This record gives sequence, C-alpha cells and structure tokens, in this order.
Amino acid sequence: MDTKAFKRSLHHSDNYFRQGFGHGEAVADQMEIAYNSSLIQEIRDRAYSLTRGDVTIKLAAAFGFCWGVERAVAMAYETRQHFPHQQIWITNEIIHNPGVNEQLRRMQVAFIEVKQGEKDFSVVGQGDVVILPAFGASVQEMQLLNDKGCTIVDTTCPWVSKVWNTVEKHKKKDHTSIIHGKYNHEETVATSSFAGKYLIVLNLEQARYVANYILQGGDRQEFLNRFSRAYSPGFDPDIDLERIGIANQTTMLKGETEQIGKLFEHTMLQKYGPQVLNDHFLSFNTICDATQERQDAMFKLVEEPLDVMVVIGGYNSSNTTHLQEIAVERRIPSFHVDSPDCLGPGNQIRHKPLHGEPTITHNWLPDGVITVGVTSGASTPDRAVEAIIEGIFAIKALRATP
Repeated sequence: MDTKAFKRSLHHSDNYFRQGFGHGEAVADQMEIAYNSSLIQEIRDRAYSLTRGDVTIKLAAAFGFCWGVERAVAMAYETRQHFPHQQIWITNEIIHNPGVNEQLRRMQVAFIEVKQGEKDFSVVGQGDVVILPAFGASVQEMQLLNDKGCTIVDTTCPWVSKVWNTVEKHKKKDHTSIIHGKYNHEETVATSSFAGKYLIVLNLEQARYVANYILQGGDRQEFLNRFSRAYSPGFDPDIDLERIGIANQTTMLKGETEQIGKLFEHTMLQKYGPQVLNDHFLSFNTICDATQERQDAMFKLVEEPLDVMVVIGGYNSSNTTHLQEIAVERRIPSFHVDSPDCLGPGNQIRHKPLHGEPTITHNWLPDGVITVGVTSGASTPDRAVEAIIEGIFAIKALRATP
C-alpha cells in the first residue's frame, strides 16, 4: 500500500479534519474549569516549592499536560460541541489519563471495544464521527474508517506525525526502520504501519543484540523468536539489516534513544566504512520536545534531597513510567499513582511499582519534617496534581494532630 498517497488523499477529503471547528474559546473555558489549578500556579510562582507544616513539596519545573495532549483533548471537546447529536467514537483512549477519558465518556463519546485482541469496528456506522487519539491510529484503521464513510477527526500529535514522515523516508530509500519503542503500544503500532520493513527494539540491551548480529551474524531463527511480533511480515535479519534508519516512540527515554542511534551509527560505520555510511544508515531527530523537557526536569529534581517521590499519570502511560524509572534509579522511595483516589484512607497509598502490579503501601509518608518531590506525565492535568498535593498535606496534618 502506498501509505503516503493514501494520507495525501485522506487529508484532502471533506470528511477529514485535523483542526478545531471554531469553538476554541468555549472549549478553553471548559478546560480551564476542568483541568487547571490555582494551587499549581501558586507553586510555580514560588519557584516550584511550597511548604505547609512538616511538608515541603518540590515540583518538577516541567510536568503535566504537553501542547500535543492539550490540543488533542481540546479537539475532542470541540468535536462534541460541533456534532451535538451525532454518534461519536474514539479508536482508543484520547490520552493515557483515566480522569480525562472518563470525562469524554460522560460527554457521550464512545470508545471502540477490543475483543479477542482486536478492535471491533463493526459498531461504527456510515456517517458516524470517529476521533483518532493523540497517539495516532494505524493506516489500516484510517483506511477502514474512510471506506465506511465516517467523519474522521485526527488529533494525532504533530510529533508523532513527524516520526511517521521519518519512517516514510526510510521506506523510500529501502531502509529498514529500527523503532525504539514498545511493539504493542498504540503509537508504535501506528508508526510501524507507515513503515516498509521495520524492527522494534525495546531498549539498549535489545539494540546491542541486533548490532552484534549485524557485525557477527548469528542464529536467524533465534533472532526471529526473540523479536516475535516486533518486526514486519517477511522480515529477514540476514538481508534487511544491511540498510537501516532510526525512529522512536516519542515517549521513550530520550537518553536511551540517543544511545541506540549512536550504537547503530557506529555499527554501520564499522561494517561498511565512512565512505558509504550514508547508503546504509539514516537518522533524523524524532525525540519529542515535551518528553525531553519533562525528563530533563525530573533529572534535575532528583538531584535535590527528597524523602519521597510521587509520579502522577496513567499506569499505561509510557512517558510517566520513564519518569518513574529516573527516581527508581536514584533509589528514592517512589510512588506512581494514576489518580487522587490512590491516597488514603489514613497514611496509605495505592500505587504501581516499576514493572510491577498495583499494590497498597501503608505508612508511606515518613514522620517528621519531609520533602516530597512531585511530577506528572504529559497526560496529567494540573487539577489532578493539585488534588494529590492537597492529599499529602492532609495526611501529614492529621498525623501531626495530637
């Protein structure tokens, strides 16, 4: 399939929208009420620090809603306002935040169900309105919806679209796209659908395995077994790794993406030499600015003396998980929560340990004077951060009461 031609055709369709519908002012007022926080603004104004009683909150200098997320949510709100009586669907969570997605459900936006591992598009009828989330949607999903005659509202983050353009360039030059990401993440599924040949690597360890295979060869079947479900149909590591290009899921750790890019550049340089390197290796900067800013702010925050770190965001949010990784690597007691409901009763917290299942920890806030670091993923509104900070203050105030 010529994905570039399809995209071009879709973008010129009268049933396809990538901008709002002129209700921006009304939607901005709704989002101000639903998601913004005067307390968070106060903490920003106080150099990202606030003390009450025994607790000092240290807020990361960059956190929460990014521009792409805010744009996607605003477009979803505008869609409901512009089509007040039509059936509206969304192909996935608009963003990885349970509160925001629940609000859309209250606005009568229906979510496509997943049945036996596949999305059930049979419920979508001709003329229905379908929102594509901030992570994007696969080209196959777009084609299906277009063929059904749906009105498509595309809220895909422009940074994600930039990655799609990158893998299109790889395909044009017959390079295999090596994508740093999670093979079953919505964004990576969408990105790989625009690629020609592709291989998805989760981390630097997997990238090193691939680099060694490029240089030394190895057991082909073992390679294919190791990356099962993470490569394009018909992929052959003995042929398809001769020319490669680098891309990434935008929410991965910036530093690791850069390391992977440098590793493969050095690998191809070693194998083919500097004179023909450009024939075998392509690299474009596809690291999202917002992801980078939040990770940089987190690295700076964990250098301060912290007794506890709280990371706020959906449990299935990749960028939030990577913020949690940074705290865990510094051995700071760290708690990843997805909503204000995770606090209490008493001094207990429901949270998700890194790479673990949600659990409950009792007496998680230490006695005495403490400093708590707080950050949130790019899909978390300030109002949720405010509620959790107020909850921390309340727990400590009750424990201090004789």
